[in-house]
Amino acid sequence: MSTGEGLTVDEGIRTLLMLMPRLVGRAKRIPIPEPLQSLDLAPRHLSLLAYLLFDGPLSVNELAGRLEVAPTTVSLMVGELSRKGVVDRHEDDADRRRTIVSIAEANRASVDAWLARGARAWRKALEPLTHEQREMFVETLRTYEREAAAEYDGA
Repeated sequence: MSTGEGLTVDEGIRTLLMLMPRLVGRAKRIPIPEPLQSLDLAPRHLSLLAYLLFDGPLSVNELAGRLEVAPTTVSLMVGELSRKGVVDRHEDDADRRRTIVSIAEANRASVDAWLARGARAWRKALEPLTHEQREMFVETLRTYEREAAAEYDGA
């Protein structure tokens, strides 16, 4: 390790290279609540449902922006989840061209249970940090994801 001055870049890289597969493995083992198990939900659905759970009903375009995908991709996902009864969609009364998406009330508790463990773990990790430290941590993960994707896409 280091001499008390904090991790060197190489020490941090080594530590994270060992830690990341464990984090991903743990995330993949999060059990899907029984009422949702037969619905063939994938990680992409988890992200969409997390936004709806934490932020409430959103339009397809708002979801697309947050998920950083095309609105047509979100429309397809919402259509699939709607047919399975996981989400509800309806026209926005103020603008009938907009579709508003929300978690179906019958599945809200199951979706909440699916996301709760991870949310509690992130809360425990992030609460002790200052606002600036949280921003730096999140931006560091975003940078890693962006660079890893660029490396993979460029190969």
